[in-house]
Order: sequence, then structure tokens, then C-alpha cells
Amino acid sequence: MDLSRLRGRKVTVVEVGPRDGLQNESAVVSTADKIAFVDHLSAANLPVIEVSAFVSPKWVPQMADAAEVFAGIARRTGIRYTAIVPNLAGLDRALAAGVSEIAIFAAASETFSRMNINQSIADSLATYKEVCHRALAAGLHVRGYLSTAFGCPYEGEIPPSTVATVASRLIELGVFEVAISDTIGIAHPGQVPLVLDHVLKRIAIDRVALHFHDTRGAARANVLVALEVGIATFDASAGGLGGCPYAPGAAGNLATDDLIYTLNGLGIETGVSLPALSEATAFIADRVGRPLPSQYAQAARPREAP
Repeated sequence: MDLSRLRGRKVTVVEVGPRDGLQNESAVVSTADKIAFVDHLSAANLPVIEVSAFVSPKWVPQMADAAEVFAGIARRTGIRYTAIVPNLAGLDRALAAGVSEIAIFAAASETFSRMNINQSIADSLATYKEVCHRALAAGLHVRGYLSTAFGCPYEGEIPPSTVATVASRLIELGVFEVAISDTIGIAHPGQVPLVLDHVLKRIAIDRVALHFHDTRGAARANVLVALEVGIATFDASAGGLGGCPYAPGAAGNLATDDLIYTLNGLGIETGVSLPALSEATAFIADRVGRPLPSQYAQAARPREAP
């Protein structure tokens, strides 16, 4: 692997900490602190920040204040502020909150789809067809997530051909990009090119992103392999916030801090300020009441002299 060939490349980092990170944290974070967290991330110049999710408060109480968070953040020019929307009711709430970009989420695993959103894959795509139609008509951009693309906690290995098929269905619905997602942190560097080979036969490479979790410590290795393939958009979460309720012991998402440090070292351009990102991570770590798993964040924490 000749990583020197990557120097000068540009990568887009999609920050998912305020949504995917916080929704899986047990600590209750106040609305004011969520707003401050997003503002810290904006100060770090993250180009895309997934702020919240317009989902049922009954099922995801951590996201009940989505509208209030969007109303309170200081939006900066050039940064995209996005939200998860699962259905038409959620879309109505997002539109009322002035959201200009949303994301929908499907699964490559039939069992996971039923367990996670109580719908089959086909039924979920029918719902998202309506969401996409109305969102696009309203001038919103729509992103797609495809969960369990590298493995399912119920079904185990998912055929890459299935991943490619569902991903292409999302593109047909009108999404501009599909985040191929390692929901439970099971992907490894030998698997990533295989899955991408199938996906890229159906979808243009500039419409494919990757979303890794770091349960087994392979997330950054997976990124390096994907960079070699030519992927240029990666999701990450400040400090490694989050995890997956279906993966016992899940360490959290790929940490944005670790990702930016690695990309900086390779000479890859992201436009993200690592010092400002460290401030955002330190801020939210205090609010969730525990050190976050990011190795860079742990190394950067001030320590008392012996």
C-alpha cells in the first residue's frame, strides 16, 4: 500500500456525534449543551454536522429536542447542518425547523430492519420514497444510510450483492449519497474492498461514503483501505461518542479526532481544525461524564504531574 499517493487528496468528514453519538449515550445532555457542542464543532470547521434526528421521542428520547437544538445553533456559511428523518411526520418537523438537508436510513439485513424500525426493507423503502419525493420537492438534499452493510447482529454476514442492491435502490429514490455503514463495528480491511467492489458496480464512487464503528479497533485501517479504493467521504463522531445498542461492548463510532490526525499525517486535506475539534471533544466528554474512547483525545488530555 503506497500511502504517499494520497498526499494532496481532499476528504469530506461528516460529523455525526451530536446525533449518532449522543443518541446512544446513557447520560442526559441538556439542550443548551447540545447547542454548544454543535457550535464547537462548527468552530472546528467540520463541513457537515449531523445535528439531531426528528424521530419519535418515545423511542429515542435523547433526540426529543431536535427542533430546539436547530433553533439555537449558530449556523456558519459553508457548513451543512443535517438531521435524520424516518417518515413524513419527521419530515414535517424538520421542515418547520428550517432544516435544508436530511438523511434516511435503510438496512441491508431484513431482520435488523424489522428489529430497528419495525418494517421490512421493502416497506421502509416505500416509506422513504414518499419522504424523498416530498423533501426533494421542497428543495432539501437527501442522504441515505445503509446499516449492517458489513454484518448483522442477527443474520451474521450480509452478501455484498445485497448491500449493492439496496444501496442502488436508495439512489433511485433520489438520495445524493449513500453511507455504507458498519453498524456493529465488525468490518475488517480485507472485507471493505469486496463490499465496495459490488457497490461501485452499481453506484458512482462520488456518491458513496463510509460509516465505520470502532468496536474491534479496525476503523482507521478500514479508512486507509477505502482511501486506496478512492472513497472520499467518511462519517465520524467527536471523541468516538456513541456505539450501537445491538453490539455488546461496542466502543463507539470512528473518532473524528483519530481520523483527522491520521488524515493530517497523510497530507490529506479536510479543512478541519484539530485543536478546535479537541476543544469540542473535551466539552462533550465533560457533559457525558466520562473519558471518550478516542486515542488522540486521551493523549491530548492534560495530566497531573507525578
